[in-house]
Amino acid sequence: MSESTGNSEEQAWQDLQCYTLALGDSEFIHQHVVDAWTARQANSSTKPIALTFALIGLYLHVEKGHSGRQVQEVHMQLAQKKRLWPSFTLPEEQGAMTAVEVMSAPPGTERNRAIDAWCASVWEAFGDCREQVAGLLQQHGVF
Repeated sequence: MSESTGNSEEQAWQDLQCYTLALGDSEFIHQHVVDAWTARQANSSTKPIALTFALIGLYLHVEKGHSGRQVQEVHMQLAQKKRLWPSFTLPEEQGAMTAVEVMSAPPGTERNRAIDAWCASVWEAFGDCREQVAGLLQQHGVF
């Protein structure tokens, strides 16, 4: 696995995926990385299901303390039925922190904390979507 040495956000994202997948951790921190990346990179072409699941994952992790494994289970539960997923208004800034910053943290506890901080940064940027996300989970019987 190579560490990110440049300023390439895409390269940092790829390195971060390798890092989290190689952990093989029971918490499945990789799910948080996928959710933060998806929400932070979202644009008008992003499929509604992708952004919905990313925001659900960030909400569950940042506000409810769910592990990546628990978030993955909610995603699987919601995906069992075909639905029309909502659209969300994208914030002007989709999080101050980047994958480059996450990868600059030393591997292990510090990088894992950086992943949590990245999730919090992205979720904060999408704060106007909080009620819509919480309502969606309640509507579909997740809470």
